Amino acid sequence: MIPAFDGARPWLAPLRPWIDRLPTAGSVAAALNAVASGGPHFVAQAALPDGEAYEAYVARTDTVPTRDNLHDLFNGLVWQRHAALKRRLNRLQAAEIAAHGIGMVRGPVRDALTLFDEFGALWTDPPPALAEALRRRDWTALFATHRDLWAAAAPELVGHALLEQLARAPRKGLTAHVAIGDPLVWAAADWAGKPFLPLPVLGIPGWWGANEDPGFYVDTRVFRPARP
Repeated sequence: MIPAFDGARPWLAPLRPWIDRLPTAGSVAAALNAVASGGPHFVAQAALPDGEAYEAYVARTDTVPTRDNLHDLFNGLVWQRHAALKRRLNRLQAAEIAAHGIGMVRGPVRDALTLFDEFGALWTDPPPALAEALRRRDWTALFATHRDLWAAAAPELVGHALLEQLARAPRKGLTAHVAIGDPLVWAAADWAGKPFLPLPVLGIPGWWGANEDPGFYVDTRVFRPARP
């Protein structure tokens, strides 16, 4: 049985061409293969050999071990939409594993890649006023002064753990790690610096009814000021 979720949520709009064609029965891997538009083949989690790192296996076989849950369903849907990005992340992970092995900690490059893969968002060409406000953590400028700029300018969520949490329990504090520009051109050293900006995604106009009230943003636990 394919896990149920509300496919009409606004942050899922970029994935809707694949969501709308998902079978309602069978495994998640089979459902993803049924709507595939290029990219890897999806297989059951049991295909991953004991002792082999997930990322190394994906890079070696161009297949993605997949469990029957929302987390892996969203991972597969992002693969459909952004195969080039997912392959780039995977190849950088596999290169780090080949160079350093699997240890108690991932290291700065793998840590950043994993964070983005799970909670990332793409914002390739944002309006300069919004990008600058986000860099300054100027939430008033971002969501009030320039609110009208958001209509056609929202970032695209690519982190499958973030998408899963939004499907299960959307809440104000859920935060994307936003990459501004084109992460396909970033080298491993660029990733090591975690060049992301935090964005509480339910603050995006049109994504959550509660944010129509300006008081929604007066919550420094979520909309935190920039550090000195």
